[in-house]
Amino acid sequence: MDSIKVVEVAPGEHRLYLVAGTTGVDDVIVELGHEPNGVFWEGIAELLIMSEARHLDGQFRFDSEAGAFLAYSSDRAALDDLAIRLQAVAVSGDRIRQLAELAQSRGFEFDD
Repeated sequence: MDSIKVVEVAPGEHRLYLVAGTTGVDDVIVELGHEPNGVFWEGIAELLIMSEARHLDGQFRFDSEAGAFLAYSSDRAALDDLAIRLQAVAVSGDRIRQLAELAQSRGFEFDD
């Protein structure tokens, strides 16, 4: 099962869906003192946008919950870009640790 999918939910409206608790880095997230829930992944998305994908800033409407990270946009390409970035994080303990360190250095707090 893919943890991350982008689908069209209505004509011209797309959703990125990440199923929380199903990624390869859930144990690392817990080890770092966080909950691997949708709100945590929303924080990861915000960090990715702030640090390496500024062109995606303002492209999404987030609606995360405990069981899923959700991002909506009329721009399918922007959601696909974010999905690729999130997928790279979701399979790499080193990458999630790097982003947690970045968050700490910038005073960024996860709302998980």
